[in-house]
Amino acid sequence: MATAVDAFFAQATTWVPEMLTLRGLALDAGLRETLKWKQPCYTWQGANVAMVAPFKAYCSLSFFKGALLDDPAGILSPPGPNSRHARQARFTDLASIEAHGPTLSALLQQAIALELSGARVKPVALTAEDWPEELSAILASDAALDQAFRSLTPGRQRGYVLFVQGAKQPATRSKRVEQHRDRILQGKGIHDCVCGLSKRMPRCDGSHKHLG
Repeated sequence: MATAVDAFFAQATTWVPEMLTLRGLALDAGLRETLKWKQPCYTWQGANVAMVAPFKAYCSLSFFKGALLDDPAGILSPPGPNSRHARQARFTDLASIEAHGPTLSALLQQAIALELSGARVKPVALTAEDWPEELSAILASDAALDQAFRSLTPGRQRGYVLFVQGAKQPATRSKRVEQHRDRILQGKGIHDCVCGLSKRMPRCDGSHKHLG
């Protein structure tokens, strides 16, 4: 019986042989296959382990906890400059995937072992030197907000820092801090639920939208 992942590969127009080979490696490792975020995702006992995805310039096998993997071959890289957990193995041809087959299989087994051990990627604590100038200026003028922000977990602080830094204009960066003042004072992260309706607390799952 055809699955949603089968349909994904049937409709794919780029990197099909390459992605099918990566799929085979994941399945041979004993991982279960499902479709998440519109991409083939491979899980172990319900935990996300790896994902196959096509991009314009390459296709990839990504590891959700790749930062914890031993990578002596040096084939893993962060998906983006702010990535802390995930790592990607990127490929532009089938021959390269086949040549790295044993390495990828070993990485998949490592990733499964990490899930069995319960290992987690530790959040990287930010220092005040990492904060945008606009955030630092507002905190310096607001003792209550400063204390609340410093009391946030490293992950929550990082979420706000990245969100504020994402604005191009200083005025917009300042506005983003002010817009989230009440949320910070409540000890909430930028993606945390503030209405109490989420079924995936503390993160917001969009349950509040039905009120509109």
